Amino acid sequence: MTILLSDPRVRAMPVRDSGSTLVPLPTQLSPAACLVRVELSIRLQDAATRLPAGVGLKVVEGHRSPALQEQIIARYSAEVCAAHPGVGPAELDRLVSRFVAPLGVAPHVAGSAVDLTLVAADGTELPMGTPIDATPEQSRGRCFTDSPDITPDERANRELLGSALRAVGLVNYPTEWWHWSWGDRYWALLTGAPFALHAPILARPLAPSAA
Repeated sequence: MTILLSDPRVRAMPVRDSGSTLVPLPTQLSPAACLVRVELSIRLQDAATRLPAGVGLKVVEGHRSPALQEQIIARYSAEVCAAHPGVGPAELDRLVSRFVAPLGVAPHVAGSAVDLTLVAADGTELPMGTPIDATPEQSRGRCFTDSPDITPDERANRELLGSALRAVGLVNYPTEWWHWSWGDRYWALLTGAPFALHAPILARPLAPSAA
């Protein structure tokens, strides 16, 4: 059974923040130089070396401010209410958490998560079944990592992405093929770690350089 970020077990995970800073990812991994915790940056650079020649990672989002997280929650909540008339508060929270995490446990706000895909040598994104950030409603469930409603090539690309990222310890959020994290509460719950290593970051402190 899929564990969603709204699950009480996620919120119950204790946090002992490592104190690590946010760093911009190298531009070969993230043209936008997205910010992530330094431990995650190191793991992503390692994962990139595990891909076949001519295939690379492209990170399109990393750390997200609390204000932006709240905006996304509000926007998607309205979309869910429109798609599910009469939905109650508890079910609304569950449905919304398929696409965006509650603020207190959000991996992006902790600097622990990235949204990413695979690219060819010329920077062209490989087919993955949906665009990044396609909602369950927009994609009719094809955004789910294990969706059966994608082509064999799209499935192979998702599996290639997953094998490289799992090899360096990242975990996937199974309702979003593009979302992977390390060090947050969701990661701690799925891996059996005794506590999470990253609490929410309210400011945006930067390390001197991106290793």
